[in-house]
Amino acid sequence: MGKSTQKQLLIDKIVDSIQDIKGEDILVFDLSGIENAAAETFIICSGNSNTQVSAIAGNIQKNVRNDLNDRPWHVEGTENSMWILVDYVSVVVHIFQKEIREYYDIEELWGDAKITKVVS
Repeated sequence: MGKSTQKQLLIDKIVDSIQDIKGEDILVFDLSGIENAAAETFIICSGNSNTQVSAIAGNIQKNVRNDLNDRPWHVEGTENSMWILVDYVSVVVHIFQKEIREYYDIEELWGDAKITKVVS
């Protein structure tokens, strides 16, 4: 299996895992054409509470581990679950509470990326 196929499987598994827990406003940013980008792909979504944000992060990690035998390189933000980052190196997931996402407006930072809105 090629690297791009493996990455697409990871992206699809992450998006499915977000949708399982009713994560909202899912965007997939293709950063592969952007110089010095922190990752090839960012996935961003919102939850309505710290409980939901935490559940989304946990579901992503469980499903990716069980189905793709992969673990994140780094996870941060689980102490307060306002903004959890799950880093799979080539794919980084940002799970925000809505007001935190609006405050940081991370979409604007990567406005020159190719953005795909996931419709559930």
